[in-house]
Amino acid sequence: MAGGLVALLDDIAALAKVAAASIDDVGVAAGRATAKAAGVVVDDTAVTPRYVHGFTADRELPIIKRIAIGSLRNKLLFITPAALVLSQFAPWLLTPILMLGGTYLCFEGAEKIYEKLAGHEEQAEPAAMEGVDHEKTMTQGAIRTDFILSAEIMVISLNEVAHEPFLMRTMILIVVALAMTALVYGVVALIVKMDDIGLSLAERPSATSQRIGRALVAGMPKVLSVLSTVGIVAMLWVGGHILLKGVDELGWHAPYAAVHHLEESLHGVGGIGGLLGWLANTLASALAGGLVGAVVVLIVSLIHRRRPGAAAH
Repeated sequence: MAGGLVALLDDIAALAKVAAASIDDVGVAAGRATAKAAGVVVDDTAVTPRYVHGFTADRELPIIKRIAIGSLRNKLLFITPAALVLSQFAPWLLTPILMLGGTYLCFEGAEKIYEKLAGHEEQAEPAAMEGVDHEKTMTQGAIRTDFILSAEIMVISLNEVAHEPFLMRTMILIVVALAMTALVYGVVALIVKMDDIGLSLAERPSATSQRIGRALVAGMPKVLSVLSTVGIVAMLWVGGHILLKGVDELGWHAPYAAVHHLEESLHGVGGIGGLLGWLANTLASALAGGLVGAVVVLIVSLIHRRRPGAAAH
């Protein structure tokens, strides 16, 4: 009896070790996949604050929370299951679908630039004065944009662990989805609430705290304005990069090969070669995204003008 109990305990210990090893494997693989998608995290973090800019302070965190929940829903309920099924049964479809998303990002970025140049920007009055409908519209727009960026994060992560068994892939992507959402929207929340932190510091008795607080309060509107512009450029950058990589994977190698050759040629510059190569790749991707986006904006504009009643607008 005692021998059987010892054997049972040994079996339980062995199973526990296997489970612990599996958890470690998932963590390591998720970390590796997350690192590969780090560039998209920067884009996502830069894009989102512009959807919150202009709202009153009491609405900022609730809006970010709603966007974060929508982002997690995008990843866990739609993108991850679809990516896993496609990777298992039709992996060739992943690239074209991702390219459609990239095209949408290019369109949205180019449309924002067109609105700025043409003087058709929205928000003649502060966003906070436009009511619940405006808040809902901005939140939905952020979640739609997040869908594309989240799709790239998850597909990049999936490609990194494509050799793993199906169950392991699933667990890794769930960990990546949770970690990425917490990281992106935690940073976004910190950015948009930095002015409130500054106010709190400015009210403290310490002269140093007051100086830092005043600097934060004075500087954060400018930071948010810059981030709004960076977010638009990031849409073109990410969208263009998706398209360049996509056409390369589909067999048209010339565009991405040219960008890659330019990037590699700059890597040899002492000390700053890596940075210059990254900047070259980013600029080329943004230009490609801008060109594609401009074409789509033109097509959408022509379609809109041909619709009945469009002339009235």
